Amino acid sequence: MPERPSSTADPLENGLSGFLPRVVETYRDLHAHPELAFTEHRTAATVASELRAVGGWEVTEGVGGTGVVAVLRNGDGPVVWLRADMDALPLREETGLPYASVEPGRMHACGHDVHTACLLGACRQFAANPGAWRGTVVAVFQPAEEIGRGARAMLDDGILRRFPAPTVSLGQHVGPLPAGVVITRPGTLMAAAESLRVRLHGKGGHASTPRFAVDPVVLAATVVLRLQAFSAQHAGEWPPRVLTVGALHAGTVANIIPEEAELLLSLRTFTSRAHEEMVEAVRRIVVAEAEASGAPKPPEIERYNRFDPTVNTEGTTERVINALHEAGSLVRTLSDPLNGSEDFGGFATEAGCPSVFWHFGGAAPSRFSERDLELLAAGELPPGTVSNHSPSYAPDPEEAILQGIRNLLVAGREWLRPDTTRG
Repeated sequence: MPERPSSTADPLENGLSGFLPRVVETYRDLHAHPELAFTEHRTAATVASELRAVGGWEVTEGVGGTGVVAVLRNGDGPVVWLRADMDALPLREETGLPYASVEPGRMHACGHDVHTACLLGACRQFAANPGAWRGTVVAVFQPAEEIGRGARAMLDDGILRRFPAPTVSLGQHVGPLPAGVVITRPGTLMAAAESLRVRLHGKGGHASTPRFAVDPVVLAATVVLRLQAFSAQHAGEWPPRVLTVGALHAGTVANIIPEEAELLLSLRTFTSRAHEEMVEAVRRIVVAEAEASGAPKPPEIERYNRFDPTVNTEGTTERVINALHEAGSLVRTLSDPLNGSEDFGGFATEAGCPSVFWHFGGAAPSRFSERDLELLAAGELPPGTVSNHSPSYAPDPEEAILQGIRNLLVAGREWLRPDTTRG
């Protein structure tokens, strides 16, 4: 990997080292108490309490359901939106951490607790160092990113009308990279995504007489195999099309053939045409298999949790990349977009302003060998890397949060410098 540049002291970081332990403690509390989409009541209350303790911030709760928006004004100048998502995943944690989730079947496996803590830390730094910047910061603590509806809920609740409109919108995501590494790209950064719920109908009966039934479990199995074959046909395409069967639910006990089965699918694409072609292919396969199985009625297909592509603004992205590089981050510009998805871009799309999103490392660099670093430089994750959405995913709090706070301060200050009027 290229040599990391030497960082220079940023006046916005004054006092950060002394405050960091509190931010890390807040992170551990959030990690232990994860909340799912639109139920982030405790998380939102913690965020609001921390912001009010800092002082200076105008704090509004309940935006878009459980979202929190905070505004800090510091004279005339640009308006910078900094966004963090707050929701967790329906997953049983297996990290063994002393601050592991105490909520059964819920876990911060995607790092949104890190994002929330980083933005809280950045908010404290902006409030504590008013001489280092000029303008307005709007901190957006968003619910329900995991289901792709949180940004939309805040927009529908009038966030653009009720709070200062953004000059630029900035966001970030932690990942299984060494702390100090940032990856992003101008243009399309992340895929569009959508979930499909497929309900397959059978004819129930006794397991001893399957000839009198239409087994939806067998039907579901054939559908999964056909869908996987379809995915294999498109492997290696560019832009990629990704189809994943994430869940199959059917039956209750061994000796009953159930009446129905349910599949949950995830689609990821980079063009509208490819996306609709994928949906139509799923419909065609599912209907054909149901008919071939003698299903008593047609399958039902529900589309939900839609994400638009995340698109970084040209020019603005290079500006953020240069700022992060000059501040000491090792920034890698991706040649290709990522298959993951985000709803962050909805804010800038509706506001008509530029936006930039990036991913940053949350793992201690000591975890990585020289070979690991070579693989990362080639755009590959080292074997055995535990990534987001795993029940074992666990960022290093001190490393990740310090880096995340610095990223937000550096990127935000590009528009908020007291000695310039550029916006």
